[in-house]
Amino acid sequence: MPVVVTEQYPKGLGHTVPELGVKDEKVFSKTRFSMLIPDVEKYLKQCGDIKSVILCGIETQACVLQTTLDLLERNYDVHVIADACSSRSMVDRIYALQRMKEAGAYLTTSESVMLLLCKDAAHPKFREVQKVIWETAPDSGLLSGLSPEGTPV
Repeated sequence: MPVVVTEQYPKGLGHTVPELGVKDEKVFSKTRFSMLIPDVEKYLKQCGDIKSVILCGIETQACVLQTTLDLLERNYDVHVIADACSSRSMVDRIYALQRMKEAGAYLTTSESVMLLLCKDAAHPKFREVQKVIWETAPDSGLLSGLSPEGTPV
């Protein structure tokens, strides 16, 4: 699966933290909020017939939202990993996720995506995935800002 990593103005904001384990991936620098800059679009076309994108990142209300809208406009299926997106403000985060959903993106969780990619407990990487999901993830804070119907409170 191709991986695309972008960094928002790394000269001023710094580089991607090593804990994300993307040091072997190609990294695209950008100043535009959407990650769908010309170099990324070119790279995606070189990757073949990609129809779906799994998206996560920081500043959900800016970079993740604008990327989602750009990808939807280009007819990609966009799966946003809600518990892998962050913002400085929970209000910004919640309303950005709501807007992405209303625009047609699929909101999901990291555990759900990992299991969907495995498809089967017989997958060769399933035991590794199982170890990751076995531990309870830290509270993302998202549920405290949503009503039982899933709308912001």
